Amino acid sequence: MPPNELVIVMTTKELGAEKAAIYLLIRSKHHLKPNHGKDLSQAQLMIDTAIVGAGPYGLSIAAHFRGRGIRFRIFGRPMDSWSSHMPKGMMLKSEGFASNISDPGSEFTLKQFCAARGISYSDMGLPVSLSTFAAYGHAFKERMVPELEDKLVVGVDRVQDGFLLRLETGETVTARQVVLAVGITYFEYIPEKLRHVPSDFLSHSFHHHDLESLRGRSVVVIGGGSSATDLAGLLYEAGAKVQLVARETTLKFHNPPSVDKPRSLWQRMRHPESGLGPGLRSRLYSNAPTLFRYLPANLRRKIVRTHLGPAGGWFAKEKVIGKVPLLLGFTPERADVENGKVRLQLRALDAGRRDVVADHVVAATGYKVDVRRLTFLGSEIRSKLQTDDHAPVLSSTFESSVPGLYFVGIAAANSFGPLMRFAFGADFAARHLTKAMAKSLSKNPSPVSAPCAATTK
Repeated sequence: MPPNELVIVMTTKELGAEKAAIYLLIRSKHHLKPNHGKDLSQAQLMIDTAIVGAGPYGLSIAAHFRGRGIRFRIFGRPMDSWSSHMPKGMMLKSEGFASNISDPGSEFTLKQFCAARGISYSDMGLPVSLSTFAAYGHAFKERMVPELEDKLVVGVDRVQDGFLLRLETGETVTARQVVLAVGITYFEYIPEKLRHVPSDFLSHSFHHHDLESLRGRSVVVIGGGSSATDLAGLLYEAGAKVQLVARETTLKFHNPPSVDKPRSLWQRMRHPESGLGPGLRSRLYSNAPTLFRYLPANLRRKIVRTHLGPAGGWFAKEKVIGKVPLLLGFTPERADVENGKVRLQLRALDAGRRDVVADHVVAATGYKVDVRRLTFLGSEIRSKLQTDDHAPVLSSTFESSVPGLYFVGIAAANSFGPLMRFAFGADFAARHLTKAMAKSLSKNPSPVSAPCAATTK
């Protein structure tokens, strides 16, 4: 049958009742096939795109798709990582202007949200609290993405012309394309030498939103980055007997922004501001993620791993230094549970050793992308994903080696740079992906939505 042929279709259930519904369908490569007399009401129509994940990236992409008229469904717990997995009382390292969730017309920024709620706000110099950012995300969802379905996707498999998604409710959905915006959820990293310790005695910082359960207990936090310093300071304030262990010999903290003192032209040129902070490199990685893809793969990996490396927010310094006992220059060598406690064997840089005993150990050791941990992806999809250091290799439009499967957020960092590690990158991802998706769909239009039907002669 030639393309673009006009086909008349009727629902078989309605024909017998002389209430046939006639639908005009522009023929494309995706067309409805006759089912030879079977009840067609159970068949499904394929949507353009399914978005998996409802954090800053998923919500931003959905808002932009909505603005361009791209048919989609979006699934996930809204702002789940922020609302359920970051410690209460935490502050964002990102400045206010770099903490927006993106919509096509920039109609609902964090600044506008705070003004409407009477919350103190500044583009720079006033840390954004976790509670404010999470509330902003929920408000953004209500205003810009009311279609969000609070359901988890538990399976994604390849089918003819698209993908089959299985939801936790038992529902199945077919989509031509799938965008994975799962954030850090599946990628928590625990050093190999600690992974054998039972979860009652060792956990990742991702699992500590409410710190009340650790009040009065002895806790060792491992790590030297913002997750570690934030958590250690908040645990101290919550009444835990906390120690911080880091392999660095000195903890690093970002410098507070100079908002009251004007900067010279040379300072502005040498250290320009960006959504990733001051500096020429940060400005480059922030403004030119498409160029980043052209760097050699080993260099891209190194930049993603080292640029803006482990460092606490400037506001966290006073919560840790002089309050939390520090064991710096030590690396965990072994961990054992003895008499209801964890004994950590630490190795120093000079090869010296030290043991620490605690009720609980928290590995605030960051996140490492590994597509093998995305177990909801079918084995066929995972086997066909081209990866580099277990991260997906992506095209200039965020598409993986599996046609129609896209990755954004931290999973895209090895391809597009450090920008993808932060919420600030959601604007670029949403605009870039939406443009590419609209262009692709214009070349391969989907059928008009209609009840399941059979072709007539």
